[in-house]
Amino acid sequence: MRLTLFDLDHTLLDGDSDQLWCEFLMDRGVVPREPFESRNRAMARDYAAGAVGAQAFCDFYIGTLAGRSADEWAALRRSFVDERVVPRIPAAAVALVDRHRDAGDELLLTTATCRYLSELTAAHLGFAQLIATECETDAAGRFTGRSRGVLNMREGKVQRLQHWLGEQQRALADCESTLYSDSINDLPLLGAVTHAVAVNPDPRLAAVAAERGWPVLRLY
Repeated sequence: MRLTLFDLDHTLLDGDSDQLWCEFLMDRGVVPREPFESRNRAMARDYAAGAVGAQAFCDFYIGTLAGRSADEWAALRRSFVDERVVPRIPAAAVALVDRHRDAGDELLLTTATCRYLSELTAAHLGFAQLIATECETDAAGRFTGRSRGVLNMREGKVQRLQHWLGEQQRALADCESTLYSDSINDLPLLGAVTHAVAVNPDPRLAAVAAERGWPVLRLY
């Protein structure tokens, strides 16, 4: 079987879901712009450099949801996706996904962004399968601001994919697999699939792609 995986942020999306969400919350007055804006910029810089721990990265952004339930965030989330995310999905990205779908590939969106913020984007792009970082909730259904389970980031993306396939009694070795990604943080998964494609790659991934002969694609 052909399994085609896509990263989301800076790959199919011209931007980062978490950073766009933070900017949206600041614009709406949900969180104060200072000192949160400077912390958000620092996190984005460290992530791009591969210099932040996966747990710290995921908990920082999941922390923005803390204290409210999914239902309580629903209206803001819908506005966020419609106003900030959908306009930043390039036509070339939609065409790439559609081309693989039309070819009969099984499609999977795999992102470090939490499920709550990424599932509407996945639905917009027509993905039936999504692997994302999971959010912890308390007994009342409110987000605690912490992650749950294995983070879908760096080596965790490989682990989560293997678990997902294992639930279907399949293995990655049984698939002709392709991954499209922009980030050096996805190097473990890029190295595990059959075909790696660097999309709008960051400088470190661009260097690895050149060294290993991986194709480079520009979607925006």
